[in-house]
Amino acid sequence: MSLSDLPERQGMGNPTTDSLPQKIRWREYLELIVVLFKLRIVFLLLMAATGGAFLAAGGWPGLGKILLLWLTGGMAAAGASSLNQYLERQSDGKMGRTKKRPLVNGTIPNPGWIPYIGTALILLPSLAVLPFNPPLTFFLLLGAFIYVCIYTIWLKPRTLLNIVIGGAAGSAAVLSGSAAVGHWNDTAAVILSLILFLWTPFHFWSLAILYRDDYARTDVPMLPVHTTPRQAAMWVMTHTVPTALFGLMLAILPVLGWVYFLPVLFITIDLVWRNIRLIADPSPKHARGLFISSNLYLLVLLVAICVGTITQSVWGW
Repeated sequence: MSLSDLPERQGMGNPTTDSLPQKIRWREYLELIVVLFKLRIVFLLLMAATGGAFLAAGGWPGLGKILLLWLTGGMAAAGASSLNQYLERQSDGKMGRTKKRPLVNGTIPNPGWIPYIGTALILLPSLAVLPFNPPLTFFLLLGAFIYVCIYTIWLKPRTLLNIVIGGAAGSAAVLSGSAAVGHWNDTAAVILSLILFLWTPFHFWSLAILYRDDYARTDVPMLPVHTTPRQAAMWVMTHTVPTALFGLMLAILPVLGWVYFLPVLFITIDLVWRNIRLIADPSPKHARGLFISSNLYLLVLLVAICVGTITQSVWGW
């Protein structure tokens, strides 16, 4: 999977056919928005984009560029996420993890407007920046196209390795960040985009091992369902190791220093160790541990990039 398949809080209240704002409390309405547009996943994508911006700028990119990136990237990612849920609402209803999503449980009884809103959220910000930043437009549209068309429509229902190519949506998010500061092909940002590409499969496969029975009830061909849990854990390792190596290699670049390297080294050791434990004992407990560690790894990596570029540019650390 792509970054989109992270587990979400799904409690949406009871289905209703009446006017939505009148029938659910404001907190439930807010939660509906969070789930429908996968805002937790959007946040991670924006963090990846921010990491690309900091690397390409060699430090603080400037408030205006960060706000532009978060506005355009957030809208495009939210739009693509809503289209993903609309297209997958039938298969989502077969899985315990996703059966309470609002397009499945009836909280949104007439979802025909979702494709229009989702498409508008992608196109409006992308086209708005086209006159003054064509590379940013390109990567915003590329990320949405990979996620909706290549991953959701084409690859996911057809191949065991669907998430391998689907991970390129995260790579596009990183390069949208470097494009926002005017250096889309910056070497460090390109390496980070490769890390996101490699990170996505092992992150999602560890989740799929945990929810193996859930996926077995659907017609979606997920690799852990069609292999033994131990074989799936070994497939995970084929992506964990190169992700870890490229993450540590980033420290060699002059834009980063010890402030980046030390926390990333610590979380990398934890990540690899949890994958080894999963191979030795491919139980749900260890799959959950690796999944959580993969989330922490990405968060630590991206925060360390932002802090590391600033400290390196200011104090040479």
